[in-house]
Formats: sequence, structure tokens, C-alpha cells
Amino acid sequence: MNSKINPISLWKAVDIQTIVIYLFLVIVGWLTVFSASYNYDSAVLFDLNSTAGKQLIWIAVSLVTAFFILLIDAKFYYYLSYNGYIIVMFLLLLTLLIAPEIKGSRSWLVFGPFSIQPAEFAKFITALTLARYLSDYGFNTRHPGSIAILFALLLIPMGLIFLQKESGTALVFLAFLLVFFREGMSGVLLFAGACFLSYFVLGLRFGEQTLWEHTSLGNFSVLLLIALVVSGLLLRYHKKDNKAWLIVLLGNVLPVMAALIWNRFTKWGFDIALLQLALLGLSVVYALYQSIRHNSRNPALIALFALLSVAFLYGIDYTFDRVLQPHQQTRILVLLGTMDDPSGVGYNINQAKISIGSGGFWGKGFLNGTQTKLKYVPEQDTDFIFCTIGEEFGFAGSVFLLLVYGYLLVRLIFMADRQHFAFARIYGYCVASLLFVHLLVNVGMVLGLMPVIGIPLPFLSYGGSALLGFTILLFIFLRLDADNMRRH
Repeated sequence: MNSKINPISLWKAVDIQTIVIYLFLVIVGWLTVFSASYNYDSAVLFDLNSTAGKQLIWIAVSLVTAFFILLIDAKFYYYLSYNGYIIVMFLLLLTLLIAPEIKGSRSWLVFGPFSIQPAEFAKFITALTLARYLSDYGFNTRHPGSIAILFALLLIPMGLIFLQKESGTALVFLAFLLVFFREGMSGVLLFAGACFLSYFVLGLRFGEQTLWEHTSLGNFSVLLLIALVVSGLLLRYHKKDNKAWLIVLLGNVLPVMAALIWNRFTKWGFDIALLQLALLGLSVVYALYQSIRHNSRNPALIALFALLSVAFLYGIDYTFDRVLQPHQQTRILVLLGTMDDPSGVGYNINQAKISIGSGGFWGKGFLNGTQTKLKYVPEQDTDFIFCTIGEEFGFAGSVFLLLVYGYLLVRLIFMADRQHFAFARIYGYCVASLLFVHLLVNVGMVLGLMPVIGIPLPFLSYGGSALLGFTILLFIFLRLDADNMRRH
């Protein structure tokens, strides 16, 4: 990377399209925050004491920060990664120890009238750190030690943020998994994660229901899914071995079918889940036998997956009752339809849907949203700001905004693909992944498709730490891309 900065070539190399999109989103966010906090008696757009005024101050701070980010030598961000990671992890730990409790979490460092949330800055520094480690010549996606360090770098900030009771922000860091797989990591972990998520949903959704007097529908459903997945993996391993197909299919299907018929037509019913566990145990033994016989680790990994799946099943209740907070439990149960909460989380989601639906196709117009003005929607200028967009600008405005976000994401991926340095390319994927997950979860939450976990909509939601964090995240990549364009 060239250490000498030529201002003319630098500004020509910066991607103007991305900056225009950034400015558009920031301005739309500022106007939407003003609309969401609008008061008929005292409405001044540039009142610095109002919510919109405070956001305007943070916009100015973000723009100045973005300008200086573009001026700094690109290779500075490479060397910042590890040192910055240590500093930010220390801030996260310090926040956990000394921060006051605000809305049930300890995630804000307060300095007089100002407060910052270090978790927002942990996103870009973690992205830099992971990009540097993944681009290091010594990294190997097949080496267990490299993978362990990689996941440690990811899990440390996640754990510290989770301890601050900011579980939504912590979960956003899972966006980096998309980058891991883009850089060549096996999809096994992603597949396993999807399986465990399915177990969790099925176990909670049907856990209280009974298939028969002796059998829980939740346990039966999850164990059946585990058996299908394990059988599929074993059959994929054996491929053309007809004998193995016969053993796996008949050994898992016929006993369960016979047990279902037995419980249906006799008075001596029993817990079919016990039979399913026994059959899974036989599958594990069979897989281990194949592993030893063929001197292959794949069947052993299948056996390990089966054991972890069963352990996860019987740990769902403990995780749900002991790890998740009461409001998080309520949000998940309301989303799954197993709990009616019209005055709590259910009220928030219902009002959000009403607000968006009332906007119709074209919307009610700027500052004319009745649901917004009457404060029916909670957190309407932060986590639920998309409701204000939907009510005032309707379906057309909402779709247009999503298309702008979509174009930004496509642009970032295009820019990442054209990088000649692995560090810049991987960091670009990190930026795109973080913005994508934020967008997906926030909009999905507002539409009632995902649990309410409280994360901002990038560049739109009110909040200085979030806006500044996203700005730094984006403009570091713009600086790296500008250096790439100047050199190539």
C-alpha cells in the first residue's frame, strides 16, 4: 500500500456511489427521526435539544470522522486491527463492570450528557481483526488450531456483549459466519447450526403438547428430525452400498412405524421417544463401527453430531429457562404462537404491523402518520423506525428503501470482489454481512417474522453510537477500496 497520499487521486478513487447512498440513508434517517418524535406544539427541525437535533449533531460528527478516515493511510487499518481489538475488548469489559443499568442492560459508558455504547464499535474492530487473521499466510481453514483461534476472536466480543445483557447485538456478530464460509470454510458448521435452530424451534413450539399420553410431541418431532438427518448423512457416506441403505432405513423407519401403530391400537402404550433414543444409539454404534472399519473420521463425526443433537434437545428447557431473560422468553413464545401477550411484546408487534399496514400503498405523507404521532408504536425512532417509513411513505416507500439497501449491499460485494488484497476483500465481505444481518433482523422483527431483539436499522435509527459505528465500518472499507483503485 502506498504511504504517500495524493489528495486528487484519492478523491477520484473513492467510490462516489456508495457515499451518495450513505448520505441518502442518513438524511432519510434524520427526517424520519424528526417525524417519529414530532410534536405539534413544538416542532423545530434544527432544535439541537430535540431528538432530531441530537441526531443531527451525531451526523455531523460522523461526517467529520468519515472525512478523516479517508485521509488516513490505508495500511494504518491493517495495523490497527489487533491493537484496536485489545483496546475495545478492554472497553467492553470495563463497561460490564462500571456501566449503570439502563433498560435492563449495562452497555453504556456515560460521560456527563453524552453516552457511548462500545458494543457498536466492537463490530468494525472485530471485522478488521477477523479480516487480518483470515488473510494471514499462516491461516489454514483445515487446521483445527487456526479455526479455534478464529472462533475465539469472534466469541470473545460476543460473550462480553451478551453478559451486558445485549443479546441482540451479540447475535449480530454471527453475521461473520457468512464471511468464514465465503473464504472457504466447510459448510458443516452452518448445516449443524441450521439443524440446532430447527431443534430449538420444534422443541419449544411443541414441547407442551403430547402425541399420546406417554409421548411429548416436541421430543418426538425433534428426535425424528435427528434420525432423518443422521440417516441421510450415513447414506450419503455409503452412497452406492445397498446393504448399508437397507440397514439404515429399515433400522430407523420400521421400529418407529410399528411403535406408532402399537400406541394407536393398544392400551399398553409407551414413550416412543425412548425407542427413538435407542435407535439413535444403535446408529451411533453403527457409525463408529464404520469409522473403525474404514479408518475414516466422517462416520465418527456423524456419531458425534448425533450425540450433540440429543444433548442439545434435552438442554433446550434449561437454556430457555436459565439462560434467556424473561422478556426474551416472552418474545420467542409470542413469535412461535404458543403465548398470547396482547399488552406486552405482542402489543409492540401488533402496533408495528398496524402502523405499516395503515400506510397503504402510497402512505399518509411526511409528518402525517397517526400511529406515529399518537406514540402507539414503541421505540419508533430507534428499533422500530421502519414503522414510521411504512406509515408515512407506504408500501412504495418501504420497497424503495429496501431496494436502496439492496443496491448498497450489491455494491459492497462488487467492491469486495475487485480487491487485490485479501485483507481488504475479507473486510468488505464483513461490512456487507453485518449490514445485511442488521437489515434482515430489524425489518423481520418489525414485520413480526423474527423475535424482537432490539437492533438498529443501519444509518436510519436514532443513536449516536450506532450511526458513528456504522459510518466507521463503511468508510474504512471505502478507504481500502480507494487505495486498491489507485494502485490498480
